[in-house]
Amino acid sequence: MHTRTAIVQMDIAFGDLDKNYETVKKNIIKAAKEHADVVVLPELWPTGYALTRLDELADKGGKKSTDFIAELAREYKINVVAGSVPKETSAGVTNTMFVFNRSGELVKEYSKAHLFRLMEEEKYLAEGNKDGLFELDGTKSAGVICYDIRFPEWIRTHMLDDTKVLYVVAEWPKPRTNHWRTLLISRAIENQCYVVACNRIGSDPNNEFGGHSIVINPWGDIVAEAEEDETILYADLDLDEVDKVREKIPVFTDRRPDLYKL
Repeated sequence: MHTRTAIVQMDIAFGDLDKNYETVKKNIIKAAKEHADVVVLPELWPTGYALTRLDELADKGGKKSTDFIAELAREYKINVVAGSVPKETSAGVTNTMFVFNRSGELVKEYSKAHLFRLMEEEKYLAEGNKDGLFELDGTKSAGVICYDIRFPEWIRTHMLDDTKVLYVVAEWPKPRTNHWRTLLISRAIENQCYVVACNRIGSDPNNEFGGHSIVINPWGDIVAEAEEDETILYADLDLDEVDKVREKIPVFTDRRPDLYKL
């Protein structure tokens, strides 16, 4: 079984909702016309890291962004891993990923579990407490957000039920691009899965972002990688490779959870 992914590596206009919605719409339409099965957006694509302005910018209940993406997914019959948005809830603002199928149905909502103190996320955002598991076109998948990839135990938790694709959405700073690539390759190798990771480019008043969106196969080989420009990165995933690798080196069968203290 094959699936064609399209990763939207974009520059996010700081706090400019209208411009970012326009950019996302243009890129989803373009990916659909290139026959992508799944399109992936970056973390906090409507706002960037305008955390101090979330009282005015956060999406109440996620309604604006979900209505917007659902309509595009339905019209163009494309699955969308819709990066993440700042969602206003009664308990605070969460950094939330929404996933839609080809019919425009919301199949998953995942809020970032690990908040990144180096960028003061804990001061403005509420942490999530649920997993990122979902299915697209019958393929078991998972989605996580940026800093989450530094927690291999969290990623492994998502891989224990034959999950084949890990989607990562991020605003990963340029100075740690080497960490980004190394961590993602490691997550692919240790979990014997495809990793499809979308990072933004550009800068905001406090940070510069590194791009290098990437697709990695279950052996840890790079299938496709962007550089530091605005682009849509396309890659074809041979999902049968996941089972072949897991049969060759049966990591999941050989686990000893009785010894692990997490």
